[in-house]
Amino acid sequence: MGYADTRDRLEHYFDRTASKTWERLTSDAPVSRIRQTVREGRDAMRAALLARLPADIRGLRVLDAGCGTGAATAAMAARGAEVVAVDISASLIEVARTRVPVADLRRVTFHAGDMLDPGLGRFDHVLAMDSLIHYRAGDIALMLAQLAARTKASVVFTVAPRTPALTAMWWAGKLFPRSDRSPAIVPHAEADIAGALRAAGVTWRLRPGTRVARGFYISQAMELVP
Repeated sequence: MGYADTRDRLEHYFDRTASKTWERLTSDAPVSRIRQTVREGRDAMRAALLARLPADIRGLRVLDAGCGTGAATAAMAARGAEVVAVDISASLIEVARTRVPVADLRRVTFHAGDMLDPGLGRFDHVLAMDSLIHYRAGDIALMLAQLAARTKASVVFTVAPRTPALTAMWWAGKLFPRSDRSPAIVPHAEADIAGALRAAGVTWRLRPGTRVARGFYISQAMELVP
């Protein structure tokens, strides 16, 4: 599937099928052992991505691209950033509104829709945690090219790394009936992303970052800088 088809499938999944699941997963509510590993992995990856931003982000304009239930948004707003929190799921945006402390809400603008919408404006930094993992390398490169064109300093993001376990799960998922599938995670090697960026004409440098593996969660941080 291309970018638009994948985006529409993600909107349907997160807005209608799995919004309550993600609300619970990203809360303090008890979850299964498997989901607990995902929760721990996401917490560790979020911390790794936030550490890539400058120590002082007061007054900087940051896009939380695929903000989900707002954990990174809340963390950046608490540090003084002006955050634009965008997600394809209107349901998750509403959860995010409730999770940003009232004192920090004045620094956050919420938007339900496409993270690539040029109407969102320009940014000092972009953070895209696990919001690109469902796309093929060519689509990821085109998305990053559009984000970088409106960003001053850095785009920090994650991809699903190409490991034997993730690749096996990807192929196994293709065997299920389409109606039973959650959106597929597409594994990539760093060279895949680098090559796709070159093909898309992106001249920014690609830097690999932290890889986080916690049980059923595995993700690779990367960073684009001018």
